[in-house]
Amino acid sequence: MPDVDVAVIGAGAAGLSVAAISAGLGLKVALFERGTMGGDCLNTGCVPSKALLAAAHAAAEARRAHRFGIRLPAPEVDWAGVRAHVDGAIAAIAPNDSAERFGAMGVTVVRASARFAERDVIEAGGRRYHFRRAVVAAGSSAIIPPIPGLAEVPFLTNDSLFSLTERPGHLLILGGGPIGLEMAQAHARLGCRVTVVEAAAIAGRDDPECIPPLREALTAEGVVLREGSRVQAVEPDDEGVALLLDDGTRLTGTHLLLAVGRVPRLAGLDLAAAGIAFTPRGVTTDLALRSVSNRRVWAAGDIADPKGLGPRAFTHVCSQHAGIIARSMLFRLPARLSYDALPRVTYTDPGLAQIGPTEAELRAAGRKDLTILRWPLAENDRLVAEGRAEGLVKLVTDSKGRLLGVSLVGPGVGDMAGLFVLMIGQRLSGLAGSVLPYPTTQEAAKRAASEFYTPKLLSAPVKRLVGLLKYLP
Repeated sequence: MPDVDVAVIGAGAAGLSVAAISAGLGLKVALFERGTMGGDCLNTGCVPSKALLAAAHAAAEARRAHRFGIRLPAPEVDWAGVRAHVDGAIAAIAPNDSAERFGAMGVTVVRASARFAERDVIEAGGRRYHFRRAVVAAGSSAIIPPIPGLAEVPFLTNDSLFSLTERPGHLLILGGGPIGLEMAQAHARLGCRVTVVEAAAIAGRDDPECIPPLREALTAEGVVLREGSRVQAVEPDDEGVALLLDDGTRLTGTHLLLAVGRVPRLAGLDLAAAGIAFTPRGVTTDLALRSVSNRRVWAAGDIADPKGLGPRAFTHVCSQHAGIIARSMLFRLPARLSYDALPRVTYTDPGLAQIGPTEAELRAAGRKDLTILRWPLAENDRLVAEGRAEGLVKLVTDSKGRLLGVSLVGPGVGDMAGLFVLMIGQRLSGLAGSVLPYPTTQEAAKRAASEFYTPKLLSAPVKRLVGLLKYLP
């Protein structure tokens, strides 16, 4: 007889969600975690990065309070205090992800490395666990690029960045994606010199129309952006570390942060022993997140590579995966993963948000019946009142007004993204006719949606009709 009904490898966002649902339904669950409960999101990712961004935002607001007629002295950044805030945020959330809490749910938490021994057996902590079903949710780690000399210098990843005891003097960041840009702005606002080196353009996955306001904001805050630059080699320097670029430039800094992407944590799992198909992209699954080669096994979170879609390294995707697995694995119901309405946000200031595909991605997929709607946030009364009227709402619809994708740039656009998640695939008439509270930034969403109908409403036939209707009593 199996020892457990459900075995879960990895106590990050995906694994914890699956374990909680399974235990809540009365199944016998074993949860394996070799590191810290809560995984990357709690300990080295979402929580500490957003806590650091909050501290940086407070410093930035103090510096620009003069726009409201308020004069404040330049903020003094206490690095130890900033670290205490970050650590405090982690500590406040940690009990929700703790072994004690999951033990109280009835989950057997095994604090050891886990590996597959057979198609239905996991070995961990000197024991063998036979399972009916297993979920691989081991997560991902930062890519360490094969740059000559990198092994000879100290460098940071998200695993080590938030444990720095001293503020970096000059932080060099390799990679201009979400992590690199968020940490660039945070450290610049907290008094560090920052240089970002990006081989292509910053925020390369986002809509190009939305990038200029962010680029201008980062530059204005002192972040040096080296776009279109490749690092040829890395070497030690008296200052700390030096990057040798392809144009012959030699950049020196005190610290180097690698932020060039994520790679699934496959090493040590011995997936082959269980006949689990995988590639460097992760565990190969169908759209129900079930292994294509071992039908006892599912995968969730950063390590899952659903057929044709590829991995998505977002905490909210982990929650989405848990729901798919609950439907497929626990209830044996049809389930099909879709990223059509998937949101992603870069929490800079101004922020970037993308819901569903970009215009370029839709055109590359062969869509020709596209209508593009834009509404500038300079027209939003709430942001005008706050002195932050900058940014853009861009909607991509089909010819019938069904929303396909949304691109946003501006203050707090992450909070607007949820509204559009609900609208993907729907006609814009519902949003255009909705009553939203005034004044809020979400009004910009309604104004953008209304742009689809305004030309029709003000067309010559409609004007003639109104002209005739005016004679009716």
